Amino acid sequence: MALQVTDANFNELVNSGKPMVLDFWAEWCGPCRMVAPIIDELAAEYEGRVIIGKMDVDNNNDVVAQFGIRNIPTIIFFKDGKPVDKQVGAAPKATLAAKVEALL
Repeated sequence: MALQVTDANFNELVNSGKPMVLDFWAEWCGPCRMVAPIIDELAAEYEGRVIIGKMDVDNNNDVVAQFGIRNIPTIIFFKDGKPVDKQVGAAPKATLAAKVEALL
Protein backbone atom coordinates (compact mmCIF):
# COMPACT_ATOMS: atom_id res chain seq x y z
CA MET A 1 0.00 0.00 0.00
CA ALA A 2 1.30 3.42 -0.95
CA LEU A 3 2.22 5.84 1.84
CA GLN A 4 0.04 8.88 2.46
CA VAL A 5 2.37 11.83 1.79
CA THR A 6 1.45 15.28 3.11
CA ASP A 7 2.95 18.75 3.19
CA ALA A 8 4.08 17.87 6.74
CA ASN A 9 6.05 14.68 5.93
CA PHE A 10 7.13 15.33 2.30
CA ASN A 11 10.62 16.72 3.03
CA GLU A 12 11.45 13.91 5.46
CA LEU A 13 10.40 11.24 2.94
CA VAL A 14 11.95 12.77 -0.19
CA ASN A 15 15.28 13.25 1.63
CA SER A 16 15.32 9.77 3.22
CA GLY A 17 18.12 8.56 0.95
CA LYS A 18 15.80 6.26 -1.01
CA PRO A 19 14.27 7.03 -4.40
CA MET A 20 10.66 8.21 -4.16
CA VAL A 21 7.66 8.02 -6.46
CA LEU A 22 4.86 10.46 -5.65
CA ASP A 23 1.40 10.21 -7.18
CA PHE A 24 -0.53 13.50 -7.04
CA TRP A 25 -4.24 12.61 -7.07
CA ALA A 26 -7.74 13.60 -5.91
CA GLU A 27 -10.77 11.59 -4.83
CA TRP A 28 -12.93 13.09 -7.62
CA CYS A 29 -10.44 12.30 -10.43
CA GLY A 30 -11.45 9.33 -12.62
CA PRO A 31 -8.01 8.68 -14.18
CA CYS A 32 -6.51 8.86 -10.67
CA ARG A 33 -8.73 5.98 -9.60
CA MET A 34 -7.48 3.98 -12.61
CA VAL A 35 -3.84 4.54 -11.58
CA ALA A 36 -4.38 3.92 -7.83
CA PRO A 37 -4.23 0.09 -7.93
CA ILE A 38 -1.06 0.23 -10.06
CA ILE A 39 0.58 2.56 -7.53
CA ASP A 40 -0.35 0.17 -4.70
CA GLU A 41 1.07 -2.82 -6.64
CA LEU A 42 4.34 -0.96 -7.26
CA ALA A 43 4.50 0.00 -3.57
CA ALA A 44 4.29 -3.70 -2.63
CA GLU A 45 6.79 -4.81 -5.29
CA TYR A 46 9.41 -2.16 -4.42
CA GLU A 47 8.86 -2.10 -0.65
CA GLY A 48 12.09 -1.33 1.18
CA ARG A 49 13.84 -0.11 -1.97
CA VAL A 50 11.68 2.80 -3.16
CA ILE A 51 9.28 5.03 -1.24
CA ILE A 52 5.99 5.08 -3.17
CA GLY A 53 3.40 7.53 -1.96
CA LYS A 54 0.23 9.38 -2.83
CA MET A 55 -0.53 13.04 -2.18
CA ASP A 56 -4.10 14.36 -2.20
CA VAL A 57 -3.91 17.65 -4.14
CA ASP A 58 -6.99 19.03 -2.37
CA ASN A 59 -5.37 18.84 1.08
CA ASN A 60 -1.68 19.63 0.43
CA ASN A 61 -1.31 23.00 -1.27
CA ASP A 62 2.37 23.65 -0.45
CA VAL A 63 3.98 20.71 -2.27
CA VAL A 64 1.41 20.86 -5.08
CA ALA A 65 2.34 24.52 -5.68
CA GLN A 66 6.08 23.79 -5.29
CA PHE A 67 5.98 21.38 -8.25
CA GLY A 68 3.39 23.30 -10.28
CA ILE A 69 0.91 20.43 -10.42
CA ARG A 70 -1.89 21.48 -12.80
CA ASN A 71 -3.13 18.14 -14.15
CA ILE A 72 -3.78 14.94 -12.25
CA PRO A 73 -2.77 12.26 -12.01
CA THR A 74 0.80 13.48 -12.12
CA ILE A 75 3.49 11.13 -10.87
CA ILE A 76 6.92 12.57 -10.07
CA PHE A 77 9.97 10.34 -9.69
CA PHE A 78 12.62 11.61 -7.23
CA LYS A 79 16.24 10.57 -6.81
CA ASP A 80 18.55 12.14 -4.20
CA GLY A 81 15.66 14.43 -3.20
CA LYS A 82 15.28 15.94 -6.67
CA PRO A 83 12.70 15.28 -9.40
CA VAL A 84 14.24 13.31 -12.27
CA ASP A 85 11.18 12.16 -14.22
CA LYS A 86 7.45 12.82 -14.49
CA GLN A 87 4.36 11.09 -15.85
CA VAL A 88 1.30 13.24 -16.48
CA GLY A 89 -1.94 11.34 -16.98
CA ALA A 90 -2.76 7.67 -16.57
CA ALA A 91 -0.15 5.20 -17.80
CA PRO A 92 0.10 1.39 -17.89
CA LYS A 93 1.97 -0.44 -15.15
CA ALA A 94 4.84 -1.38 -17.49
CA THR A 95 5.54 2.30 -18.21
CA LEU A 96 5.55 3.25 -14.53
CA ALA A 97 7.61 0.18 -13.53
CA ALA A 98 10.26 1.10 -16.12
CA LYS A 99 10.50 4.59 -14.64
CA VAL A 100 10.82 3.12 -11.14
CA GLU A 101 13.57 0.75 -12.33
CA ALA A 102 15.45 3.74 -13.77
CA LEU A 103 15.67 5.18 -10.23
CA LEU A 104 17.49 2.11 -8.87
